[in-house]
Amino acid sequence: MIVLYFLAVMGIGLWAVLSRSRGTVEDFFLAGRELIWWPMGASLYASNLGSSNLLGLAGVGASSGIAVGAFEWNTLFLLWVLGWIFVPIYIKAEVVTMPEYLRKRFGGYRIQIFLSLLTLFLYIFSRISVDIFSGAVFMKLVMGLDVYLIILILVTVSGMYTITGGFAAVVYTDTLQTIVMLLGSIVLMVFAFKEVGGYQELQENYLHAIPSIVSEGNWTAKPECYTPRPDSFHIFRDPISGDLPWPGIVFGLSIISLYSWCTNQVIVQRCLAGKSVAHVKAACILCGYLKLLPMFSVVMPGMISRILFPDKVACVVPSECLKHCGTRTGCSHIAYPVLVEELIPIGLRGLMVSSLWASLMSSLTSIFNSASTVFTLDIYTWIRPVATEKELMVTGRFFIILLLAVSIAWVPVGLTSQSGQLFEYMQAVTIYLAPPIAAVFLLAIFCKRVNEQGAFWGLASGLLIGVSRMVAEFVYGPQSCEKSSRCPALVCGVHFLYFDIILFALSLLIILGVSLATDPIPDKHLHRLCWSLRNSQEERVDLDVEMQGKRVFKPRAQPDVLKQGQSCLWKAWHLFCGLELKPGPRLAPQQPTPERTEQGDKLETPLVRKLVKASGLLLMALLFLGHIYYF
Repeated sequence: MIVLYFLAVMGIGLWAVLSRSRGTVEDFFLAGRELIWWPMGASLYASNLGSSNLLGLAGVGASSGIAVGAFEWNTLFLLWVLGWIFVPIYIKAEVVTMPEYLRKRFGGYRIQIFLSLLTLFLYIFSRISVDIFSGAVFMKLVMGLDVYLIILILVTVSGMYTITGGFAAVVYTDTLQTIVMLLGSIVLMVFAFKEVGGYQELQENYLHAIPSIVSEGNWTAKPECYTPRPDSFHIFRDPISGDLPWPGIVFGLSIISLYSWCTNQVIVQRCLAGKSVAHVKAACILCGYLKLLPMFSVVMPGMISRILFPDKVACVVPSECLKHCGTRTGCSHIAYPVLVEELIPIGLRGLMVSSLWASLMSSLTSIFNSASTVFTLDIYTWIRPVATEKELMVTGRFFIILLLAVSIAWVPVGLTSQSGQLFEYMQAVTIYLAPPIAAVFLLAIFCKRVNEQGAFWGLASGLLIGVSRMVAEFVYGPQSCEKSSRCPALVCGVHFLYFDIILFALSLLIILGVSLATDPIPDKHLHRLCWSLRNSQEERVDLDVEMQGKRVFKPRAQPDVLKQGQSCLWKAWHLFCGLELKPGPRLAPQQPTPERTEQGDKLETPLVRKLVKASGLLLMALLFLGHIYYF
């Protein structure tokens, strides 16, 4: 099974390398803007559900119940916001990256470079590190092979087709990864429900799934540390005593999802590569339907894992936890791999391992390509505004190689760490830094009065507040059953979802306050960049044109395309690496040809538009019914 999986991945990657043009910025970073809806939707799903999300959803489900499934269901509404509101604005703004949109919207390079560096920081110290650690945990428990060697192979294979095939290779391999992940999670769900006796048995037995060892020496764990919550089968929980309070689920989680789905380069880049807005909307709907499944295929199997193996998954005594999973603070994060190890027969276990590898590889390749896009088009072009097309292609590929090295360097950290706390902090990085970014983009779209000074200082101030909370938790340590946290209640006593709401509101107030105290941006600079002027037909004047001393990047085609005197081997190397240069570099959307217009308009017919809208309404209805049932 594993060999077949690798052959399929490499086959699709090789097909993308040989069949797709990769010689321009648009081809390499946006697949020529020719993606249709179904691979785009599959890639949206695969790039978001990485190995850390897979293990995290099952782990929190094991320790807390189904409320964590709201993290997945909450994204359905944000996918609608992405496809119907944000992406049309980004397309009309003719941008490739999110920092580039802020530069066009507000003018100047200050906020663009700031957000670019912040984005790279979040990718390296949050997404890559956590995904590598989660993959290492899974393989350490399920496989008897050298984990370092396996991850080295995975990262190398995924890096090869990402470097050579560009964004098209990432998207089409993501489509295969989605199929593998869905098959693996459904197979595990079937085995888990069969073993526990069905859904009714899950509801009855979960509340009694407690470990047999709850004390050590003179120390005895508190009952609330090892007893399942009585509200485990409810999404909306008490606003004061709930571990995931309902106001936080409704509002705080929506803020994090707004950042993750509407302003994140990894997600938005897939939508910008679509043939038309209609394909983008259809892709968002497809991804939404797929997002309905993890509640049943990942979260509930995690809960079943606690029922079947309470001494491992629900351990509370530090020495027992250290024996089972190598950490002292709990082993709920091994709920998913324990099911694979104990329930799945040998043949199908290869499918499950491939499923985990698929989630890891799809997440990493998405980050590699998007981080390379941000660095090349936002940072490198600011450093060298006279960069040629070939120079950009080489720079983008070299940066991916650098990220490969960073990923491999994270492996020994994950393997030698005796506590999962470090990687809990890595996940907290996004939680505490996302609200200010979401606030800036939300006001940039919907409030044309906001200017560059307000956006920059609102973003900087919000990030400073978020970092202060994150550092306080890192210094004082988290609350656990073994010991209480020394962090002051004023700082760490506020639930993280409530803190997100407060931080988001403060960022909004700072942005609006500074903007109102400074000069507004004239409308001539904002046509098609914000919601109120989205349909304006007037010519937009770039803000940077009127700002002296600012360098505006204009890509140059490389004048000397493949020279006649080059050897066949050298030409083959250029062809394989996608460096067969073409004149006329394109960063903004090209003018549509009649053929492309016809292809893009296939989903714009009245009948198909009605089907897309009906599918979207059905998706929202299913979401509404799901929340009512698990209220």
